[in-house]
Amino acid sequence: MHLNFYFLRQLAQALKPKLTGMQAVTAFSQNKDELILGFARGQEELYVRAQLGSQFTSLSFPTGLRRARANTVELMQQLQGQTVEDVVQHQNERSFYFILSGGYLLLFKLFGNRSNIILYQGEEAVELFQRKFAADADLNPLQMDRPLQQNFAAFAAADGNLRKVYPTFGDLPALYLEERGYSQLTLEEKWELVQGMLDVLEAPETYYISRVQGRLRLSLLPLGEVVYTYPDPLDAADHFTRLYLSETGFERQYDQAKQQLERKRHVTKTVMEQSGQKLQELRHDRSYSQTADVLMANLTNIPPRATEVELYDFYTDQTRTYSLKQHETPQKYAERLYRKAKNQHMEVKQLEEKVERKLEELIVLEDALQALEEVEGYKELKSYLREYNHLLGSKQQEQVQIPFRVFESEGYKILVGKSSQNNDELTQRHTYKEDMWLHAKDVSGSHVVIKHQAGKTIPSTVLEKAAQLAAYYSKRKTDSLCPVIYTPKKWVRKPKGSPPGSVVVEREKVLLVKPENPFAKV
Repeated sequence: MHLNFYFLRQLAQALKPKLTGMQAVTAFSQNKDELILGFARGQEELYVRAQLGSQFTSLSFPTGLRRARANTVELMQQLQGQTVEDVVQHQNERSFYFILSGGYLLLFKLFGNRSNIILYQGEEAVELFQRKFAADADLNPLQMDRPLQQNFAAFAAADGNLRKVYPTFGDLPALYLEERGYSQLTLEEKWELVQGMLDVLEAPETYYISRVQGRLRLSLLPLGEVVYTYPDPLDAADHFTRLYLSETGFERQYDQAKQQLERKRHVTKTVMEQSGQKLQELRHDRSYSQTADVLMANLTNIPPRATEVELYDFYTDQTRTYSLKQHETPQKYAERLYRKAKNQHMEVKQLEEKVERKLEELIVLEDALQALEEVEGYKELKSYLREYNHLLGSKQQEQVQIPFRVFESEGYKILVGKSSQNNDELTQRHTYKEDMWLHAKDVSGSHVVIKHQAGKTIPSTVLEKAAQLAAYYSKRKTDSLCPVIYTPKKWVRKPKGSPPGSVVVEREKVLLVKPENPFAKV
């Protein structure tokens, strides 16, 4: 209702005594779809900030406005030095205008996503703030009043249809009436209820900022959950704009961050799955080296210049047909196959590293999404965006710095910190209260975490392997046996000001294991 005719009329009436006699001293823009107008009289100042975006339009009245030194554009320079002589609201229309000296007139056309501010001299439009609405130049602000028949006869003729008689009401007055049983009343009772509401709309004592049907709204009527009340329409408009932009800004930035992380997670997961599939194919495809072995074992059985030969394949215990090249000896062909097998081995190694790296990135992105779910307010979101800025870059190829190694056992992910600083990051950012935390007892070493799975108990075999990793990545690496403490993360805390990697652990249990990497490839 902040753009409703009845509220704008109150706004224009409140502006009139404040602005009359003031001089226009500045008009500029420092953000897209935003125009700031400054007026002054001696030491007294008044600013009007018009935000005319496609998603949100509002007027607000900031005090002590500081203009940015850069990225500002001067506008409507003909306005400067002109004195405001009057503020006029159009009849039954969402618009008003300032009459200024020098024959100038400034129109505020507040038609939702088609809003505009237009400067006239005489009857000519000399500058449009929103130039994309070129047709606005043909508007005549002196002929924009909309007279309507709003008496009982017109009301009766329309059978109480509000839209026909009171098109300026909008949704909130209609909701207000409906909450009071409007549709069940007789025509006379409806008329009486409407007149009572009009008394409030035309002379409101209070302006409400309420949450109506889940949305923040400015209203002249008490509706929904009232959040704030104001006696002055300028204060109400100012605070509503700030609250609305704060809320929608939070939602927009939250959704943007979530979409970016989900998109990166999807791409990372897809790359990891594709690389894993290719890796499995290469691991099970030993045709190059196996074919070469069969050829080398049967060199004396292959006729010279043969292009095809049947040989016994001792890998499959079957006779197979092998194609050869007439001008290449079987030995040279086998050597070429061995080179291909070597390249295949290198490709397997590269794919293994890629899959491991993508798994690490996937865990970091999933942890970032989980942390985002816990963000509730704008202040928390700003801190979150600073902390996770490295993940929210627009470039997908941007390398994510992973603070841990990743191992997997029986479907459980085991994370191992890479350094003291990485230990802190692993424990504080990537570990949650139900995750299992491990560390070699009484010596420095990596923090180790087993990621919790809802409704499941970590198997003892997984716990033992994680403990072996904690021992292996510690100063007890060369001991024959090493005690390892373990406890849910909720019993691990980092004292303020403590050195990197230092934590306090409560309710720990101890497991004695041999220090080794059970996942090392033999």
